[in-house]
Amino acid sequence: MLLFAAACGGDQQPASGTLEPAEDVVVDDSAAQAAPDGAEMPALLDQLAEDLVKLSLAAGVHDPAFVDAYHGPSEWAEAAKQEAKPLADVEADAAALLRRATEAASAEPGVRSAMLEKLARAAHARIRMTSGESFSFDEETRLLYDAVAPEYDVREFHAALETIDALLPGDAPLHERVNSFRDSLAIPEDKLRDVFDAAIAECRRRTLERYALPETERFTLEFVTDKPWSGYNWYQGGFESLIEVNTDFPIIIDRAVDLGCHEGYPGHHTWNVLLERDLVMEKGWIEYALYPLFSPLSVTAEGTANYGIELAFPGEEKIAFERDVLFPLAGLDSAQADTLAQLNEARRKLSHARNHIARLYLDGEIDRDEAVRMLMEFGLQSRERAEQGVDFIETYRGYVINYNLGLDLVTDYIERKSAESGDHWAAFETLLKTPLAASDIKDAR
Repeated sequence: MLLFAAACGGDQQPASGTLEPAEDVVVDDSAAQAAPDGAEMPALLDQLAEDLVKLSLAAGVHDPAFVDAYHGPSEWAEAAKQEAKPLADVEADAAALLRRATEAASAEPGVRSAMLEKLARAAHARIRMTSGESFSFDEETRLLYDAVAPEYDVREFHAALETIDALLPGDAPLHERVNSFRDSLAIPEDKLRDVFDAAIAECRRRTLERYALPETERFTLEFVTDKPWSGYNWYQGGFESLIEVNTDFPIIIDRAVDLGCHEGYPGHHTWNVLLERDLVMEKGWIEYALYPLFSPLSVTAEGTANYGIELAFPGEEKIAFERDVLFPLAGLDSAQADTLAQLNEARRKLSHARNHIARLYLDGEIDRDEAVRMLMEFGLQSRERAEQGVDFIETYRGYVINYNLGLDLVTDYIERKSAESGDHWAAFETLLKTPLAASDIKDAR
């Protein structure tokens, strides 16, 4: 799972394919906690799950980004490589699997069968894209992620820019003022390890106060370069993650907590650990031994990872921790902490601009230069960061909606689920451990 670096771009190809999306499934996810274990689940779903995993591994031979993480039987992965099915055969297998999954979801309704159908639908669509078929932005995200971003009024983005302009007055273009201020708060290279170690340790401490994770869970942190993303969690299985942080550009002090929560605790690492322990090991749901990146699971993955920042550091706690601990550790002026917090609050209102720009670009309504220009304007990025953002979209396409739309869906879900108890952590844990797609999260009672 990856953390979006900047913003948007993509292949300018007309839409040509079409698939019918799965019907929305209204799920009482509280019942999922009492579902029978894997040994008692219908053999039909177990077989579908195994076939879906093997299909995904076969697709990954042709599409290296298809499988983001896998910790199932090693012989399945080896067999997929050795056989290396022609892509046309993989596509035919995907179509057949989708038909079976649709029939199973109708015959055996429930959380598991509903997600199996949506995973099969997403796999079929992505394999068709690998074969050269293309979809409109909205159609692609509906098929892959069970979600469609709303239409946007750019006047709302301009209003946010006016707020930021007043916060950082000056004669230079606004994006230059913003980047100049933020770059003044970059973590010195020789302090990166210390700052990130401290940030992730605090994210982990706060998470472990609420959740009992396996004693053997752990992660490795590495700094890398030449990537289109700013951070990535490569889940290894066995409750272990490799977290990579991209240092192509200076890393601003507030990114340490963001990345620590998003990639680690209570974000991607925590989510993967709970899926492996509670669904794969306890229930025997083998489909969750593989994470297909371009799938409805990514809405929950990215939405919860982003929500996890506010969950772990509610209200003023994040900026207080940064000001009192991380700023001194990095040798930065903590007097700038409050201004940074105000700037970040205003910038959140621009987060959906990424979707707007991505849709225009991928649907061929603007070219790459215009996508970069719009990203500099609405994303408040330097040209270099905007170019990286375009690289991200050209690589991952409609995946961008999972960060902001996913966050919106997760926030709404948790507010509903915790309305009476006020326990956001409990509602968050339910979402981490219950396989729901976007339409399920929206409609869950």
